[in-house]
Amino acid sequence: VVYPDGTEAGLDFTLRLRFELDLYANIRPIRLFEGVTSPLAGVKAGDIDYVILRENSEGLYAARGAGALLRGQVAVDTLVQTRAGIERIVRKAFELARQSNGAPRDGVRRVTCCDKANVLRSYAFFRLVFDEVAKEYPDIETEHALVDAMAMHLVLKPGHFNVIVSENMFGDILSDLAAATVGGMGMAPSAEVGDKNGFFQAAHGSAPDIAGKGIAIPYGTILSAAAMLDWLGRGHGDERLLRAAKQIRSVTETCLAGGLLSADLKGKSSTAEITGNVCDRLAA
Repeated sequence: VVYPDGTEAGLDFTLRLRFELDLYANIRPIRLFEGVTSPLAGVKAGDIDYVILRENSEGLYAARGAGALLRGQVAVDTLVQTRAGIERIVRKAFELARQSNGAPRDGVRRVTCCDKANVLRSYAFFRLVFDEVAKEYPDIETEHALVDAMAMHLVLKPGHFNVIVSENMFGDILSDLAAATVGGMGMAPSAEVGDKNGFFQAAHGSAPDIAGKGIAIPYGTILSAAAMLDWLGRGHGDERLLRAAKQIRSVTETCLAGGLLSADLKGKSSTAEITGNVCDRLAA
């Protein structure tokens, strides 16, 4: 459903949640599970396991509803980045790296700053603030990558990455590319969190063109539920929620490795069959 100007109507709900609840960190894990075939030649389970951290409240998407179309001849949207906004998303990236096991290829905990600092001042500013914050985390390796090069790196050397942090739009685009390397958008969970609120959903959004056909991959949504329980458990110090999140991930791994795959994953299982098996195993 679109407005007369061609923009999607449904985005207003999601963007309002992000801005009004200050869900500034969009965490998108990218992991290749046992049983899932990557389109990348020679890549196996365990070779891809990183996080794309997308700044969720500023950047180019903050211009939603505020751009201008002048006399049908000139269109303008503004890319906005603030020091406070960059600092908090970069700190989140370093904290995630500290909690991780490092990059699959070498076990190094590293944060990669993805930008277009060689062209635009707003991205040069993002990189400047990144480098300032990085000094507070001497135990974490840092590096920079231009977004066009990053699109290539995610295909050619995905095992090198641990945590990637970027501006809003770049994070959106790269996370879709990354999801394709681990089985598609149906395998992509996401957590949109702030200091007080959290919102959890599969990264792909809705797919009305396949509604009711029983071919959608439910794993992205299931893993998003695990991320929600994990976030709540950490925030409230509740071990029950942390155990539940761990159990959901464990069952997901078992189902994927056991061949419960939809057509998109080169399997024959329906959405209901996969979901039913996951629920049964959790209840056992």
